[in-house]
Amino acid sequence: MSLTDALDEMVTNGELTPSIAIKVLAQFDKCMNEALQDVRTKTSFKGNLETYRFCDQVWTFILDDVKFSISGPGGYKDTIEVDKLKIVACDGKAAAGAADAAGGSNSNKRAKTK
Repeated sequence: MSLTDALDEMVTNGELTPSIAIKVLAQFDKCMNEALQDVRTKTSFKGNLETYRFCDQVWTFILDDVKFSISGPGGYKDTIEVDKLKIVACDGKAAAGAADAAGGSNSNKRAKTK
């Protein structure tokens, strides 16, 4: 279960207000952005594009048979293969405006994989 799924469930069950859920997501984005600033690992991926769509300023890509190539400091190399990958991406500027309206901030880019 992803963070957004857990927050959606908590809002639906009345355990959280929607504005608190948005603040949690904004704080998560901010913390992840800060934590990833010093990462020096390079990752690339290649797969077969099954579906893509652009709706309400959000891109969604679904890929099949995806191979990740990872390389890092000290000659570290690895590959990972997955059957299916979903990428959801939105414009960081538009997302930051929504988070600012909710009292938080947002990272420049936001992506979710499944």
